[in-house]
Amino acid sequence: MSAPTTDAPILRESDANAADMATATRQTSVYVYEVPVRLWHWINAFAIMVLCITGYFIGSPPPTMEISEATYQFVFGYVRFAHFAAGWILAIGFLGRMYWAIFGNHHARQLFFIPLFNMRWWAEVWFEIKWYLFLEKEPKKYVGHNPLAQLAMFFFITLGVSFMIVTGLALYSEGLGHDSTLYALFGWVFTAVGGNSHVVHTIHHLGMWWIIIFMIIHIYVAIREDIMSRQSIVSTMISGTRTFKDDRVD
Repeated sequence: MSAPTTDAPILRESDANAADMATATRQTSVYVYEVPVRLWHWINAFAIMVLCITGYFIGSPPPTMEISEATYQFVFGYVRFAHFAAGWILAIGFLGRMYWAIFGNHHARQLFFIPLFNMRWWAEVWFEIKWYLFLEKEPKKYVGHNPLAQLAMFFFITLGVSFMIVTGLALYSEGLGHDSTLYALFGWVFTAVGGNSHVVHTIHHLGMWWIIIFMIIHIYVAIREDIMSRQSIVSTMISGTRTFKDDRVD
């Protein structure tokens, strides 16, 4: 069975949000998130969860268990392995997501694009802030991310994950040695902070808390919008289809 399609014309990115709102008034459901985007979302969420848990224990190592000598255990080794494996999944998945932003639909590009000079877009950001603060009685309809969500995703995911990947690969390369290919690619990170490895560890660990804060807000907002907004939220990232709760014009 083919996915629902829109009759909207091909658009420039600066026109996308306005066209999305127009589309939302004409149809009860629209196919929004393609399969690669949805797969990346859930794999990325799992990788970040593993990275945060293992990263916390790397920063605050668990005490030695008394069931046997620490020499015969490999607990911290398993923690580090899970962290490194999840880190590579995150990095490779992010490269794949960048690729799909080029070849996917315009919703796939929202994560990497901020229309800085679009005053209407900024007005919508302000409206969404008031909506989340319960200062607006009714939300607007969007096919893709609403402008505030787009802004948050850009700073927390696009920039945040990029920062974590770069600093994480730098720290990983340090363990491989200064003569490794990876260190040749990411050793500049240590130079940028004066050659202090501890600083890179610290900012990488702080970046973890930046991502955790985003995850808490993201989960809350997704559930809240699924209940209170005029379109589906959580199910859309499973099926790819945005379903609207009314056919009224904004």
